[in-house]
Amino acid sequence: MTETHDAAAAPESGAAPDGGTIEIRLENLAKRFPGQHDPAVDDLSMEIPKGEIVIFVGPSGCGKTTTMKMINRIIEPTSGRIYLDGEDVTKVNPDQLRRRIGYVIQQIGLFPHQSIASNIATVPRMLGWKKERISERVDELLEMVGMDPGAYRNRYPKELSGGQRQRVGVARAMSADPDVMLMDEPFGAIDPITRDRLQNEFLRLQERIKKTIIFVTHDIDEAIKMGDRIAILREQSHIAQFDTPERILVNPADEFVADFIGRGASLKRLNLSR
Repeated sequence: MTETHDAAAAPESGAAPDGGTIEIRLENLAKRFPGQHDPAVDDLSMEIPKGEIVIFVGPSGCGKTTTMKMINRIIEPTSGRIYLDGEDVTKVNPDQLRRRIGYVIQQIGLFPHQSIASNIATVPRMLGWKKERISERVDELLEMVGMDPGAYRNRYPKELSGGQRQRVGVARAMSADPDVMLMDEPFGAIDPITRDRLQNEFLRLQERIKKTIIFVTHDIDEAIKMGDRIAILREQSHIAQFDTPERILVNPADEFVADFIGRGASLKRLNLSR
């Protein structure tokens, strides 16, 4: 896990706790849906460091998925700014923006009548890649997620297990080699044993690819395992604490964070040290 310097930002702020390169910057971000009295997201500002997994975790309905979906403009913000590598994404064509950002969701949404290779190749085809380059990239990605290209490229989603479909979903999200990936409960719909294995595999993969990843989960144990940093969110995506897993476990910012972490913080710290 990434360690912060002693001169860390206040843990409840949205500033990156050390001075690393910032990939994503959210400034005073807000979303108010029509007919709702309170905003779903209210005045959120934070910095996402380059090459790290940052977890959004919090109670159901706190705005974590809405916040993530504003980054690739599946949901348009009501106000505020989102910067991707210094560029204001509100000034970018939404379709072009989404092709630059990998997106993995719980119900992976593979096209059932397309082969695995064709599913993975969706974005490269849209970008006009040549067939030979697409074929090479598909095989490279299948190997990267632990699937033999010869055995799987011509299969169809219905022939795969849930864990295999999740692997294909991750491969598809990485197909155009995006710098940023958004992952919304990516391992939430599979059994605990497969989930643990996929988490471990993805962490090993991240050691190689070093993508900037925003990862949404409701599970604090998954957040602690997967995150370089964790943003614990209250209602309306107000930041309760934004720091490394170690610091959150050792020094929760307030009673809300301590209650959300729950009992067994010492055991969680022990697991981190292994």
